[in-house]
Amino acid sequence: MSALIQAIPEGFKQTDVGVIPVDWKIKNIGDFATVSSGGTPNRKVADYWDGDIPWVTTTLIKGGDISYANEFITSKGLDNSSARMCKAGSILMAMYGQGKTRGKAGVLTINASINQACAAIEVNKKNAQEYVLHTLNYMYKEIRELSNSGGQENLSSGIIKGIKIPLPSELEQTAIANALSDVDALLTELENLIDKKQAIKTATMQQLLTGKTRLPQFATYTEGDDEGKRKGTKHSELGEIPEDWDVCLIDDVVDSLSSGGTPFRGNPSFYKGVNRWITSGELKYGVINDTIEKISDDAIKKSNLKVHPEGTFLMAITGLEAAGTRGSCGIVGKPAATNQSCMAIYPNKKLTSKFLFHWYVYNGEELALTYCQGTKQLSYTAGLLKTLPILLPRDTGEQSAIATILSDMDNEIQTLEQRLKKTRQIKQGMMQQLLTGRTRLPY
Repeated sequence: MSALIQAIPEGFKQTDVGVIPVDWKIKNIGDFATVSSGGTPNRKVADYWDGDIPWVTTTLIKGGDISYANEFITSKGLDNSSARMCKAGSILMAMYGQGKTRGKAGVLTINASINQACAAIEVNKKNAQEYVLHTLNYMYKEIRELSNSGGQENLSSGIIKGIKIPLPSELEQTAIANALSDVDALLTELENLIDKKQAIKTATMQQLLTGKTRLPQFATYTEGDDEGKRKGTKHSELGEIPEDWDVCLIDDVVDSLSSGGTPFRGNPSFYKGVNRWITSGELKYGVINDTIEKISDDAIKKSNLKVHPEGTFLMAITGLEAAGTRGSCGIVGKPAATNQSCMAIYPNKKLTSKFLFHWYVYNGEELALTYCQGTKQLSYTAGLLKTLPILLPRDTGEQSAIATILSDMDNEIQTLEQRLKKTRQIKQGMMQQLLTGRTRLPY
């Protein structure tokens, strides 16, 4: 029996790009825009480089505005190569590139030259540019599927000219573009705010975790002959530090270290349980409340795994030559076991886990580069970990106060990131409705 054909709603029609309103048209990009690519001046000719002409590559095409360049060429470089100038307002599309770059589109907000991996799409009607950009970004996956195959999949100018997009009236294009651009503006505002909050947090860590700035309640003496007197500093192997702080070795401030393991993969039943099992890839500088994989009680028993309680500090101990893993750490949010690439650290009464977490977030990458060993991959051992130096207040109350401030900042950033994620989801839903005509805007 043949498949049932889905009914087309009244007022819509079936086209090569799907079901769209009957009053919309389908056009190839080449019907209303010119498409061309650029080039790269000879790298060996010094006179072609370090000029005043922005030179844009695909690394800057990320779906939005392109307002700067990482490299600049001279007028000689432009004249003696296939690099070409593009006016502000031109849409750029990545014709090839690593990862998910190919097919990405963005819009120049400056006059700039482009390289051979960029296609410049210059829409004949200025007001249509934003609508076309939003449509191309919405069609990103379909556009990638059009790529030529070969040593490296790529899009050609011819392929781009042949991309079909739905076009409502110019007035409706403008209304759709304005609505989506308003959401883009909100996304940019949130991204900038998150960047600002993260910069403030980094500066705060630099001050509080080194003792350069003391919290008022810990900056002065509270009893004895020195009551009210500001506390001084002392010299240490890490430079000047507060006189009531110490440089210790991890071995001096922990009760125990514990790494985990991986249950036998040949026994599928081990991975059908409800126990959380953390891998180093899940250490992302935050609280871990759930895990990608769960393991059974039998897996925990037969693999001799320890289930770590809430609040346990974890750090990655293998594969630390990679920038994404180097210095990564986390806090157990709900009881969980770990694999062998995670080390759980249990502090003694001199150190709080939350202070240790923030201290390692700030110092972990530098420590890994300095102390890790290994020929094929950088790793920690329990013995190496015990030799790490840590700067900390003697008063665990001060440790807790510092950790609370930094945790509050983390929570604020996390709330903003969740809002950003939700707004991106809202925009995706809006694109699906507006760029297919399922929802019509007044214009």
